[in-house]
Amino acid sequence: MKIARFSHGETISFGIIDEEEDELVVLKADPMFAGYEPTGERVPLGEVKLLAPVIPRSKVVAVGRNYHDHAAEMGGEAPAEPLLFLKPNTSVIGPDDAIVLPKQSERVEHEGELAVVIGRIAKNVSEADAEHVIFGYTIANDVTARDLQRRDGQWTRAKGFDSFCPLGPVIDTEVDFVGGTIETSVNGVRKQEGRLADLVHSVPAIVAYASSVFTLLPGDVILTGTPAGVGPIVDGDTVEVTVSGLGTLSNSVRSA
Repeated sequence: MKIARFSHGETISFGIIDEEEDELVVLKADPMFAGYEPTGERVPLGEVKLLAPVIPRSKVVAVGRNYHDHAAEMGGEAPAEPLLFLKPNTSVIGPDDAIVLPKQSERVEHEGELAVVIGRIAKNVSEADAEHVIFGYTIANDVTARDLQRRDGQWTRAKGFDSFCPLGPVIDTEVDFVGGTIETSVNGVRKQEGRLADLVHSVPAIVAYASSVFTLLPGDVILTGTPAGVGPIVDGDTVEVTVSGLGTLSNSVRSA
C-alpha cells in the first residue's frame, strides 16, 4: 500500500492512498508505530499538500558510487563494500518544496535515488532478514554541492545543506522492483536513467552492512545510490525523479 504524510488545513496527518477514488484514507496516527487504524475520514488528494513521507528521527544513511556507471563518471570504480555517509535529518524536504542553492557553492548537482525506510530497530541484521526491518520504499534526491565535495575531501558539508534530501511523494510498503527503473529529469529533459537491478550492492546487502556499523532506528532512511548522468541544477530549474511503481518526486530549485 502507499502511505502519505500530508497537511490539510492546519493539520498534519498520515493516510493510505486509494488510487481508484483519488482519495486519502486518513489514519489515526503514524502507521509505522501505531498501525493502520482509520479515522473514518477520507480526503480528496487534490485538496492536500503531500509532505516528506518520513522525517528521520535519527539519520539518513546514504551509499556512494553504488552503480558502476556512476562510479566511472566520478573517476573511479565501485567500492568492494558499500561506501556509507550520513546526511542530517534537517536536509529533508518534501514533494514540491524548493531545493535551496547555498551561497557557498557554485555547482550543485542532482542525484536521483531509490530510498529505503526502516521500520524496526535493526542491529547486525542478516541479508536474509533485511526485509523484516524495512517499512517501505520512497524516492530521494541526494543533492550534492560537487565543488565543495571535491574541495573538502569528505562529503559532510557537500551533502548536508538544508533542503539537500528531498523525499517522497509516498512510502510504498509492497512495491515490486523486478525490472524497475529510475530516471531523473531537469526541466523535462532526461538526465539519468538506470535499472534498479544494476545496484552494485543490493538493498538487503546495504541494510545488513549499515546495521553492522550502527543501529538503525524506525524512521531512518537509506539512500541506495545514483546511476550515471548526475549534473548541475540552477535557479529556476525543476528536478523530477521517477521510480517505477513509486511515482515521481518533483522539486523546484532556487537560490538562497
